[in-house]
Amino acid sequence: MPHLHMEYTANLPLNADVALIRLNNTLVGSGQFAAEFDIKGRAVKVETFKVGTALAERGFVHIKLALLSGRSPEIKKQLSQSLLAALQDICEWPAGVEVQLCVELLDIDRESYSKAVVGV
Repeated sequence: MPHLHMEYTANLPLNADVALIRLNNTLVGSGQFAAEFDIKGRAVKVETFKVGTALAERGFVHIKLALLSGRSPEIKKQLSQSLLAALQDICEWPAGVEVQLCVELLDIDRESYSKAVVGV
């Protein structure tokens, strides 16, 4: 735990591997998660998208961080803000493209979450 989902539009020069390592390191740096096994990150490049109704070129990167319930609102806000800050530094955003960056935290019910590690 946690699960990090990153969606980004195809018009952005984002190296997903580099971004995921940077975001995972940000989460480890928070002191809330262990580095070895805990963080499961994935990235999805969105080929078909539209931001708003204007004809101007726009893009987005949306991070969803799903974590077990029970953390305080302050810790969740800190996690959200640190991921957003890391995201802002990940690459040089293209000139002339409005890029919206956002982070969403989701609580997973601790009592109903099941996990198994196999093949060890």
